[in-house]
Amino acid sequence: MDTKPRLSTPGTARTAADQAVKETLEDYTLRFAPRSYRRWTPMVVATTALGGIAYMADFSIGAGIGLTHGTGNALVAIAVAAVVIFVTGIPLAYYGARYNLDLDLITRGSGFGYYGSVLTSVIFASFTFIFFALEGSIMAQGLKLGLHLPLWIGYLVSTFMVIPLVVYGMKALSRLQVWTTPVWLVLMIAPLVYLIAEDPGSVDRFLAYAGTDGDGISAASVLLGAGVCLSLIAQIGEQIDYLRFMPPRTDANRRTWWTAVLMAGPGWVVLGALKQAIGVFLAVYILAEVGPAAATEPIQQFRGAFDAMMPSWLVVPLAVVLVVISQIKINVTNAYSGSLAWTNSFTRVTGHYPGRMVFVLVNLGFALALMEADMFSFLNDILGFYSNCAIAWVVTVATDIGVNKYLLKLSPLQPEFRRGMLYAVNPVGVVSFVAASGLSIATYFHAFGDTLQPYSPVAAAVLAFVLTPLMAVVTKGRYYLRRADDGIAEPLLDADGNPSAVVLDCHVCLQPYERPDLTACRTHDAVVCSLCLSTDKIGDHVLPAQSPAA
Repeated sequence: MDTKPRLSTPGTARTAADQAVKETLEDYTLRFAPRSYRRWTPMVVATTALGGIAYMADFSIGAGIGLTHGTGNALVAIAVAAVVIFVTGIPLAYYGARYNLDLDLITRGSGFGYYGSVLTSVIFASFTFIFFALEGSIMAQGLKLGLHLPLWIGYLVSTFMVIPLVVYGMKALSRLQVWTTPVWLVLMIAPLVYLIAEDPGSVDRFLAYAGTDGDGISAASVLLGAGVCLSLIAQIGEQIDYLRFMPPRTDANRRTWWTAVLMAGPGWVVLGALKQAIGVFLAVYILAEVGPAAATEPIQQFRGAFDAMMPSWLVVPLAVVLVVISQIKINVTNAYSGSLAWTNSFTRVTGHYPGRMVFVLVNLGFALALMEADMFSFLNDILGFYSNCAIAWVVTVATDIGVNKYLLKLSPLQPEFRRGMLYAVNPVGVVSFVAASGLSIATYFHAFGDTLQPYSPVAAAVLAFVLTPLMAVVTKGRYYLRRADDGIAEPLLDADGNPSAVVLDCHVCLQPYERPDLTACRTHDAVVCSLCLSTDKIGDHVLPAQSPAA
């Protein structure tokens, strides 16, 4: 059935999608981000995305690795992890920015299927509340030092203060990130420059620090440290939550567009790796004064740094300001991205759309529980375990895009996310992810001996990279698309290869949507939007499967 671009006849059926008509609040939670909403320049989008990586956790992660394994091992581990994160982030960032989809929607069509990617959505949602809890713990430490607030009150403050900021999605977040980034950069970089200039010996002490292991550079120590750093590989999902609002790529903006995508996509890890290295430096600098336990706390690190360059009465207030700004910048992103991931999963599984704000509160509840459980005290254990799942997921999707789509030509080049167009589960991604994460987690918990335990992140990456194309070859790519034709005559892409801006009305919710968000309706001579398809519990609107010859 072909459907021409025209206004559809209003349907009598109304679904839970009626709750999502105020898309300025819902921020296109479950769907393609339309061109009419994407009014920001590439560099504004990039600045907003990079503002979301202002978290202080990098300083703690770097410090923890450095104090345990020594500076040499820590720097090599940070570099190894950064290279892996950068390489895997390129195809994901490109697809998010080019086709205006978040990472869950990309994952659906890149080997997992419509319901198969629910598994990875939960993995990503877990990432957001783990790191929200980590940043909230760091802010609570700052409030305790500066205002003498008990930690449990600090946890509550750090949790609930982000709610007003995250309600309005991209429009509010872009303003927040753009205006706070210069202040944050000055407060982070100035003390480091001052310390190195005034005390050059601090660099020598930093480079010579051997850690509690004291074994010199070793593969086991490097890989253990890299495993912790690689827990951040899922950060690309939060970057794509911003990059999906990139404007169309044209000949006029091609250079700026690519610069913004690379800088704010995989490029986030450059600043992240630098912060981790700074964390090692500051921890070694203050170690003798505060001891190893406190040296991993960013508030103590920057208090020590500020103390060397300014009057004592100004030290704690500035350190607290830095921590609070950083926590706000990242945790609005964590709350925002987590709400998208939870809503995606819940709506597909139940067919009910409760609204994104419900899951903002759910995510905050999980994060608060972790904070009250004092997750900061066993941070590296949590991140080391979690990294196995995150690596397996991201490498699987990146491999499907880079290898299965472009080299093997077994995966459809154009991403697909709509219900009815995809199979429920695609074994290519699901089997690869489950096998890679399962075996790497077993390795992490010493199932294959103590010698192999540090290699669990390597196992996750290698298995995902090998199994993803292998499964595509074995299945001959037959489980990617349930249909090749969505029943609408209007092309999905415009002449420049960008998603079409042609607008049609969904006959269920009666709202206008751009062409990539729609398919023909099974039972009506009209079109239906992706959210109404997701909430169609009886499948009345979902197109039937096509035969291979169709």
